[in-house]
Amino acid sequence: MIKSVQQFITKPRNIFLLDGFGALLTAVLLFFVLRNFNAFFGLSKTILEYLSLLALTFSIYSILCYFLINTNWKSFLKTICIANILYCILTFGIVVYHSKSISIFGMAYFLGEIIIISGLILLEIKTIRKQ
Repeated sequence: MIKSVQQFITKPRNIFLLDGFGALLTAVLLFFVLRNFNAFFGLSKTILEYLSLLALTFSIYSILCYFLINTNWKSFLKTICIANILYCILTFGIVVYHSKSISIFGMAYFLGEIIIISGLILLEIKTIRKQ
């Protein structure tokens, strides 16, 4: 598996594709699943809509970078890396702020999301440093 990850990051554009589809999945889950079952997860529809809009924005950015950026990709990858870090901080802040109302399922979802995005951030940092 480590070898396949190394082969994957030899083409930095692939990181944009991975990030873009991951953000799209997040946006779909937040908007169509969590928002419709917001009482079950313990967050308001408004918060979930804003988070899904933010994830959709990240998705569009990353997918456009994948298709349009051939050179000078490092600055674009740094931008999405910083955006992902800020998204994790925002999400963690929301979870802490709403800790009394958020359900265990909401807590599990958002902490799982933070862990997955953190792994992606580490991959992005490794790719930036390696190239």
